[in-house]
Amino acid sequence: MKYNLLLDDIRNPIDVWNITHNLIYIDKKWIVVRNYEQFVNIVTHNFLEYEVLPEILSMDHDLSDKHYRPSMYDPNIEHYSKYYTDGTFKEKTGYDCAKWLVDFCMDNKLEIPKYFVHSMNPVGKDNIIALLEKFKKYQNEKEK
Repeated sequence: MKYNLLLDDIRNPIDVWNITHNLIYIDKKWIVVRNYEQFVNIVTHNFLEYEVLPEILSMDHDLSDKHYRPSMYDPNIEHYSKYYTDGTFKEKTGYDCAKWLVDFCMDNKLEIPKYFVHSMNPVGKDNIIALLEKFKKYQNEKEK
C-alpha cells in the first residue's frame, strides 16, 4: 500500500498548494494527520501492516496555537529556538515528529522518505530539514 502523508494542524493539501504551488499537493492523494500522536500511529501502523513508509512526507512545524509567537518571525530577536529548548512547549511539533521518524528509520534500517517541509516558521523549517539531511548524510556515509 503506497501512501503520502501530510502533517499539519490546520492546512489540507489544497492549502499547501496555495502556499507552495508544488503540483504534488493536488496531483496526489494524501493522508492528513494533525499532531504527533496521529503521525506516529499512521507511520507505525502502515509499516507493521504493509512494511512501507510514506512515499512522500510533507511536514509543518507548528502543530498547535501555542507554537505561534510573533517573535519567531523576527530574525533580530532571540526567539523561537529558545522556547523549544527550554521546554516551554507542551504539544509536540513537526520537529518532534522528524526526530521520531529518524529514530524509527534507524531502528528499522530504513531510508527517510522523500520529504518536503511546508512550514511557514522559518526556524522550525530549517531545523527539520537540517535534522533529516544530517540523517541522510549519515546513512550515505555508513553505506560506503
